[in-house]
Amino acid sequence: MTNIKVAFVGAGYMTTEHIKAFASLPDVTIAGIFSRSADRAAPLAAPYGAVVASSVDDLYEKTKADLVVVSVPELAMAEIAGQCFAHPWQVLLEKPAGYNLPDAQRIRDAAQSAGATVHVAFNRRAYSSTRSALAQLSDADGRRFIKVLDQQDQVAARIHHGQPELVAQNYMFANSIHVIDYFRVFGRGSIVAVTPVVAWNPDAPGLVVAKVEFSSGDIGIYEGIWDGPGPWAVSISTPAKRIEMRPLEQGAVQLRDTRAQIPLELSDDDKAYKPGLRYQAEQALLSVRGEPAQLADIDDSLQSMKLVADIFGLAG
Repeated sequence: MTNIKVAFVGAGYMTTEHIKAFASLPDVTIAGIFSRSADRAAPLAAPYGAVVASSVDDLYEKTKADLVVVSVPELAMAEIAGQCFAHPWQVLLEKPAGYNLPDAQRIRDAAQSAGATVHVAFNRRAYSSTRSALAQLSDADGRRFIKVLDQQDQVAARIHHGQPELVAQNYMFANSIHVIDYFRVFGRGSIVAVTPVVAWNPDAPGLVVAKVEFSSGDIGIYEGIWDGPGPWAVSISTPAKRIEMRPLEQGAVQLRDTRAQIPLELSDDDKAYKPGLRYQAEQALLSVRGEPAQLADIDDSLQSMKLVADIFGLAG
């Protein structure tokens, strides 16, 4: 397959950034856009001569696209994703694929029933900092200790970001998954236990701490500060080296018996585009061409959603 046609559902910030990334790649046609806000879709489509569709069905019929990228609000994802699964294109869903665990399971089940090829855009996996950290760890023997620092603010979500109440109540899925997914990136083997240390209290959000254990012997600690200040950061410690990503787009490695912080190697693409998106777009094109790709599929995504639920005691 030479030229690949890519269509988009949504017209917000993430759609704009995805379009930039895909448009920068060779042999890609930005084929069409559907948004319930047609006046927002038209300016995005115009520079590429892309069609503006009136529905998901219309988008497929007018473009016969090979891939559709879906970036819609959390509460609309299940409905829109289900409409996309009805057509024979590959589907890339912006995360989270569900506003909570039951919603994520419904989306996964719908994809399976339709026999659709569905990936989820965990763009932090595609950061060059993440890929560089994994490369650094490839020759580091011994148990890994992974620490994830999270910060969330439900008040800010409601007031400053305009999130619906249902999304704000489930903000650990809508937003904490960005960092909680790192446990599954750096931890080896399967997760065998998740133990709350300081339990989530929805009536008084504050500190949340949990221990995550892997079959490999790796150990993770989640520390979340809710409705208070704090950084997003990830560190991975081994007997030979320690890596810290703070901010997540950057990072440094410290070797045993030294205090020097050696910066992780970063890609220029993560400066020219929203970090991770161009690499992620490259991987999506590989998948469309039938080649191996570094992308989370819908089952992989559901496992990270389950981990969020286990950390916060919401899996029951």
